[in-house]
Amino acid sequence: MSRVTALNSLSYCYFDATSFRHIKQQSLPRIPLILRDFINSRRLSNSFLPQSSRQFHADPIVQSLVSAVDSCASASHCEAIHAQVIKSVNYRDAFMGDRLVAAYVKFGYFHDAQILFDEMPSKDLVSWNSLISGFSRRSDVGKCFNTFCRIKSEMGMAPNEVSLISTISACTDTGAADEGNYIHGLAVKMGLLSEIKVVNALINMYGKFGYLELACQLFKAMPMPNLVSWNSVLGIHIQNGLTEEGIDVFKAMRRAGVESDQATMVCLLQGCGDLGVGKLGSAIHGYIFTCGLESNVTISTALLNFYAKSGRLNSSYDVFREMKNPDRIAWTAMLAGYAMHGYGRGAIELFDVMVKNGVEPDHVTFTHLLNAFSHSGLVKEGRKYFELMSCVYRVEPRLDHYSCMVDLLGRAGHLKDAHKLIESMPMEPNSAVWGALLNACRVYRDIELGTQVAERLFAMNQSDSRNYIMLSNIYSAAGQWVRASKVRALMRERGVMSSPGCSFIEYKSKIYRFVVGDQTHPDSEKIYKKLEEVIERIQKAGYIPKTEFVLHDVDEEVRQGMINNHSEKLAIAFGLLVTDSGRSIVITKNLRICGDCHNTAKFISLTEKRTIIIRDSKRFHHFVAGSCSCGDYW
Repeated sequence: MSRVTALNSLSYCYFDATSFRHIKQQSLPRIPLILRDFINSRRLSNSFLPQSSRQFHADPIVQSLVSAVDSCASASHCEAIHAQVIKSVNYRDAFMGDRLVAAYVKFGYFHDAQILFDEMPSKDLVSWNSLISGFSRRSDVGKCFNTFCRIKSEMGMAPNEVSLISTISACTDTGAADEGNYIHGLAVKMGLLSEIKVVNALINMYGKFGYLELACQLFKAMPMPNLVSWNSVLGIHIQNGLTEEGIDVFKAMRRAGVESDQATMVCLLQGCGDLGVGKLGSAIHGYIFTCGLESNVTISTALLNFYAKSGRLNSSYDVFREMKNPDRIAWTAMLAGYAMHGYGRGAIELFDVMVKNGVEPDHVTFTHLLNAFSHSGLVKEGRKYFELMSCVYRVEPRLDHYSCMVDLLGRAGHLKDAHKLIESMPMEPNSAVWGALLNACRVYRDIELGTQVAERLFAMNQSDSRNYIMLSNIYSAAGQWVRASKVRALMRERGVMSSPGCSFIEYKSKIYRFVVGDQTHPDSEKIYKKLEEVIERIQKAGYIPKTEFVLHDVDEEVRQGMINNHSEKLAIAFGLLVTDSGRSIVITKNLRICGDCHNTAKFISLTEKRTIIIRDSKRFHHFVAGSCSCGDYW
């Protein structure tokens, strides 16, 4: 028997305040304050049932019940209020029924919500939309879509823009592309593409699916896009890694005279941080200060994230220190900054202050804390906090935490311990966990274990190029060219394409992009000449090329030529050409920096007396006077 059926049977019983208190004692250890006020008011009145002529919305009892339903903290509270509604008012009325249906959906009781909804004799489009909205919030696209289709088939009604938006939202959350396309077609057929909220929802959906061209077509067809429209297009470009295009959208937005809001600032700062666009990010900071938005915790958190990703950890901490009441997200963001820059000791100090300030850490906090240990080689500390996480802070380890621990142990050379940890995991290890161990095998050239781990990764996902490249690296470093060649052949056979290494450097508010062997820059001849001069100087200082990072069996001279043309070397040479002596050179790379480029950057920082900051896909490297902040531990 469902809860709704059982509660309906109570309508034949006398249900007074005494019996209500009995239910409270039996099943409601905590009952909402507003419901207790309602019970007390019940004792003072014998005329509970509203007169048929009374307006439903004006009845004080109904108002109390509606407020009680809206403030429900659990399913048991909802059941108790539902029972009282049965005796007090006509619960089948759409106004009251909608709220009860929404409450049941909120707590995951879809079957009960459906039964109650089906029993309501007076259902209008608002009622149907209420049910769709509830399913949409729970990301249940099946029930959401089914209810959407029932509106017309059972009621003869046409869905409106609210119905469409809720269904589109469910499709977006679950990646239901076919259903989303169907709703788009229906919107066209019904002439609802003139509704700006519908178009905004479709733009967001296609952006999340990676169909940027469709999303941009919808945006360009809008006669009067609003702020949400602009933010949606900006956001989907940033989320899909097209930061430069996203910045162009922002510039077009400014030219159109559209004022920015919090969402614009947060999204743009994220993009600037991802690409390392320092000047634009600093200009946005100035704009935020001018608008008086610096006290906004969300914006301040985005700011400190931006500075941390731009290599300016001191500026990031300045923003954090000026926040009056940083929340857990802000504290965690600052921890992530320390982790990114490899400051494990600083991360511990910050974490301790966070706890002393009464902020409870969550699983994300511990992910960044353990990541900081991994990038600093703090094995002892990592083991300690991994245990404290569950036994003191009651945060059960998740896959991300195990991935961090495997990475920490693997980087420190404890490959056997890392493998044992994986085997002892209470859940099935994912590709991130095995990938961390494979990278450790690459660093320490463990061919046997690396081969085993790679085979596991290939079975889990055949399309991830990183696993093939790491295994090929392992074989190449050991001079096993036949096996390395077989790995590359396997990639071609399976149609796996590797992402080309790209390095970005900002100069005069413009981003310059370099790839290996790049010849597209108008000053390429000067850049290569400068690079030759620099390499000649560092060779005199003791630099020896690490040609084992070349993945092909070619002559040594050719190998040296290939490794000298890596994208970060070209970016460094360009930076030396165009920036003043003594200024830091900041470079962002989309992949991990290779061992030779890491060694080269150390020597260049020594011979050129320059600070070189390189952010790769995992962390920051600060090269100063011939050494790196990572301590050659990355």
